[in-house]
Amino acid sequence: MLSLFDQGAPAPCPAPFNMAAHVLARAGELADKTALSVIGGAQPESWTYAALETAVRGTATGLLREGLMPGDIVLIRLGNTADFPIAYLGAIGAGLVPVPTSSQLTEREITAMSADLAPKLIIAAPGISLPDHSAPVLPLERLRAFRDLPPADFALGDPNRPAYIIFTSGTSGRPRAVVHAHRAIWARRMMWNGWYGLTETDFLLHAGAFNWTYTLGTGLMDPWSVGASALIPAAGIAPTELARLLAEHEATIFAAAPGVYRQMLRAPVPALPKLRHGLSAGEKLPSELARGWEKASGAPVYEAYGMSECSTFVSASPSAPAPVTTLGRPQPGRHVALIGAEGPVPMGEPGVIAVHRSDPGLMLGYLGQPEETAARFQGEWFLTGDVGRMADDFTITYEGRADDMMNAGGYRVSPVEVEDAMTAHPTITDAAACELQVKADTTVIGLFYVSSGDITEEELAAFAAERLARYKCPRLFLRRESLPRGANNKLLRRVLREEWEAASKSA
Repeated sequence: MLSLFDQGAPAPCPAPFNMAAHVLARAGELADKTALSVIGGAQPESWTYAALETAVRGTATGLLREGLMPGDIVLIRLGNTADFPIAYLGAIGAGLVPVPTSSQLTEREITAMSADLAPKLIIAAPGISLPDHSAPVLPLERLRAFRDLPPADFALGDPNRPAYIIFTSGTSGRPRAVVHAHRAIWARRMMWNGWYGLTETDFLLHAGAFNWTYTLGTGLMDPWSVGASALIPAAGIAPTELARLLAEHEATIFAAAPGVYRQMLRAPVPALPKLRHGLSAGEKLPSELARGWEKASGAPVYEAYGMSECSTFVSASPSAPAPVTTLGRPQPGRHVALIGAEGPVPMGEPGVIAVHRSDPGLMLGYLGQPEETAARFQGEWFLTGDVGRMADDFTITYEGRADDMMNAGGYRVSPVEVEDAMTAHPTITDAAACELQVKADTTVIGLFYVSSGDITEEELAAFAAERLARYKCPRLFLRRESLPRGANNKLLRRVLREEWEAASKSA
């Protein structure tokens, strides 16, 4: 029996279609219901479905009055406020293609990314780095004024046309622009029961910032699509405060990356009688952490696996729980396999986790990179680069990366990108970035480097902070006389990682 899951395709996406129209389809019947609450800050913020739809459609009108045309790319440089999803949906509603980006990105990083995008407009909040680019900048004050404009009609069209672009780190070290179609939101319907157990009556609290794609999808777009209420912590809320907010706002579902659960368990967790379960994604959830959270909160955690190119497609759920040592099972409607050199491998054997190219949630491709897009496919299968094993009950156990990609708090980070930034230091002559396990359930980015002179950790940390978003910055700096390389001069990062971890265990 082969490691293959195919138990029926999902209903086809209707046409004509618009992602924003789908997300807000229930706004009329739920006009007075709370769609979004920004909680925990000095000035709590609340949006009804009617107010949200008005703001989104007014924003669409304003963007079109700026002279933008359907298909134009709009770069979003906003902070952790409700302005972010309103601008995002407003652009999509108008037929534009927004690009959500992290506010942590430096000018150097966002300038390099913008060169590939060629945006026609940049939406910007004060204090957030902007690219060195000729596109006009729309300030936050003008963006907010758009909300009072007459509502635009949603731009309906082919569900396969581009809707939004997100960035993911590639093995080349250059972030890649992933283009998604409007149909991607339709594909997320498979997560409602396949992962969330989400209903109209739920209050879903997501721990992430508005500009993280995990938050945009799981924390906002999906709850709004079913008519539930989304809860987002205000900027600056510490993870140790989240359990209190869960209790005070009677959240029924909680979503976060594993690192957030870990930090929350450092303090006593109050009684959470309304919380049915938690959701985890972004990186592998350690089984001991899952058990520790369930013991402290009384609520299980359901893990999901996916990536920027296809969101999540393997998960556990309330209706189909799975052992915490596994990633879960392919969601109903998905076509998933574990691939070897000859195609799907036998059950129980390791293979690269892959999703079929017919999946409606799969990306359209990497912007302007047809060869890189084609390289990710083996026949009809999109290869994730992660290795797993499928059991007879279709649960998949994660075995690790097939390459050297790193994971930092749920963000995939290319070692090449970190190395390129750090070798710009005048004293560093060679560098290798690796994900290092510092505790049983904790990893950090470490930088092994060769230098022509002494450099303090403080200087290295400051140099990294100037060139890399915070989540990409190394936490450990490890000087070496030389770095191991193979016969073709390929950097052997795995050797460095294994040697360091072995030495740490024996110390």
